[in-house]
Amino acid sequence: MTSTPFPDFHFDTDERADPGWTLAVDTSTAVCVGLARGDQVISLRDDNPRAHAEQLMPLVESACAQAGIEVHEISEVAVGVGPGPYTGLRVGIVTARVLAELGGTPLHPVCSLDVLARQWVDSATAPAEGFVVATDARRHELYWAAYDAAGWRVDGPSVGKPQTLPAGLPVGGPGCAARGIEPAEGAPEVLDAGLLASCWRELPNVGIEPLYLRDPDATVPTTRKATLTPTRLTLPPLRRPAGR
Repeated sequence: MTSTPFPDFHFDTDERADPGWTLAVDTSTAVCVGLARGDQVISLRDDNPRAHAEQLMPLVESACAQAGIEVHEISEVAVGVGPGPYTGLRVGIVTARVLAELGGTPLHPVCSLDVLARQWVDSATAPAEGFVVATDARRHELYWAAYDAAGWRVDGPSVGKPQTLPAGLPVGGPGCAARGIEPAEGAPEVLDAGLLASCWRELPNVGIEPLYLRDPDATVPTTRKATLTPTRLTLPPLRRPAGR
């Protein structure tokens, strides 16, 4: 029996006739925004790694303008929940939750690596022996997950050094360029939020909790530290003003 990459889903006739616009947001790698309605797909992105908060809503508004709709006319909201860096990932998920709440629609969370895997499968170049999708985790590490040829996740998501990736499997994804890895032919180089908007129903729901996989780089101190110590700062001796 031949397996299919994703399960079948039932749609009501009315949903097929007019599915409405679906917004997709993913900030696990860059700031990625997508809109999809039937065959109409819009994909926008901003690659500035330090501008998630500043660029996300302008991109959402720009995508809506291209579609000829207002933000409040969005029917569904999908979001990539990582894995990804703490701050950028949080911005995307919080924004998606707010938009879903304002629109009165459930939020549809998916693993960002699953989106990249689906892109690879849809390109008809996915390796027959399976493959690994990786994104940059900083600290000289990668976020990664392993997939079979049909795009089912069989291991991960995980985080680790490049040498910890599953041996013998082709590797692709945005993490290759960041860590000097030669990507397999046909592997996706960037995440396509337009594809996420159009196919979120066919990807596993992984829950709304962000997939940080490790503690954030910045942490709240647990002990009080002295601000002035003899080894860090030596004050000059007091000198009595002349004439006194």
